[in-house]
Amino acid sequence: MLRWVIFSALEPELLTASAAEVSRAYRLIDTAIDEVIGKCFQTYTLERLRELEDLQNQLKLTNQELTRLVRANQENLSHLAHELKTPLSSIIGYSDLFLRQQQKHPELKDSVSNLGHIDKVLANGRQLLRLINDTLEISRYEAGYIKLQLSTINLEEAIGTVVEIVEPLAKAQGLKIVVECDPKLDRVVTDYLRLQQIITNLTSNAIRYTEAGTVTVTSQLLSDEHWAICVADTGIGIAPEDCDRIFQPYFRADNSLIAKVPDSTGLGLAIVDRLVKLLQGKIELVSQIGAGSSFTVIFPYLSKDGEDEIRF
Repeated sequence: MLRWVIFSALEPELLTASAAEVSRAYRLIDTAIDEVIGKCFQTYTLERLRELEDLQNQLKLTNQELTRLVRANQENLSHLAHELKTPLSSIIGYSDLFLRQQQKHPELKDSVSNLGHIDKVLANGRQLLRLINDTLEISRYEAGYIKLQLSTINLEEAIGTVVEIVEPLAKAQGLKIVVECDPKLDRVVTDYLRLQQIITNLTSNAIRYTEAGTVTVTSQLLSDEHWAICVADTGIGIAPEDCDRIFQPYFRADNSLIAKVPDSTGLGLAIVDRLVKLLQGKIELVSQIGAGSSFTVIFPYLSKDGEDEIRF
């Protein structure tokens, strides 16, 4: 096309020119066209090389992220295997002991000793089931399988339901649960089930790591756009260097009292963190070793008809 345009423009002059001049014009035009083609090819090649370099850089970043995820999954699997090992070993050990005692002394079937073994088997079985359920909850969130079911709820009633569930655990440790609810939050739009999971995990954790004192659950309307739930305790507290890592799966702070908590899966706060993000909220932690911890979850305040999109 370039050649045609050039010769069309020069046609009147070429028709009147001599054979030598026409030949010379042909050579000059071919040289110019070859130069243009060469420049175009060079520009095209450089552009494609830049695209390939960008693609290579993206692939490197993707590969690094995949490598990180694989390592994280391997670490989580290693933690999970370690956590599963303890209750499974207890279940197998106590079951084997119970069976051997039954074989040697069948008349002791309903003895206090045997009932104690059965109780330990059940406790470890429940711990194993809780660990599996928590792990599945984390996996469902990571895979994007958790869908919100928004509805209008009474926040005080929702908190009251959770407190009724965890109160026996608090009484068993001699703890008092104090509830302070803002009456303005009588109609809150949220996912009732997920909110209950958040409150239950935070409250259970507070009870589990508190030897004496109180666990306080408060709710308040912060503004026209936000409301919050705070769960505070007078427990062992969390070291500053552990506060950023406490929401990682299977992470447990280095504290001597934590070793005394057999029913902890190390997944409760990780689940809370993911559910809070799913509800477009944020969680704030304030803690001091020996003085207790407070977890404050802040959510966007939606309209009463529940038609607003969650925003934060």
